[in-house]
Amino acid sequence: MNKKDKQSQQEFIFGKKNYTIMFTGLALIALGFILMSGGGTDDPTTFNPEIFSFRRIRVAPTLVIIGFALQIYAILLSPKTKKDKNE
Repeated sequence: MNKKDKQSQQEFIFGKKNYTIMFTGLALIALGFILMSGGGTDDPTTFNPEIFSFRRIRVAPTLVIIGFALQIYAILLSPKTKKDKNE
């Protein structure tokens, strides 16, 4: 078997389902951080109570935690191999 045959038989570490779940988790993490942003003010002497909104305190961190949980699940999910598909 030559080098070219070995390269063509290489498989990805994760399956398609794993990558789909990973990208979904990544999108949730990004969305959570986007929702957390903002709410500041240009004048440091004024207080803006918008930083304590429900979106920034509850929704955004929950999305980030769910995104990280999906990342862990996608990594731990064992991909189906060709041997498993044939059985």
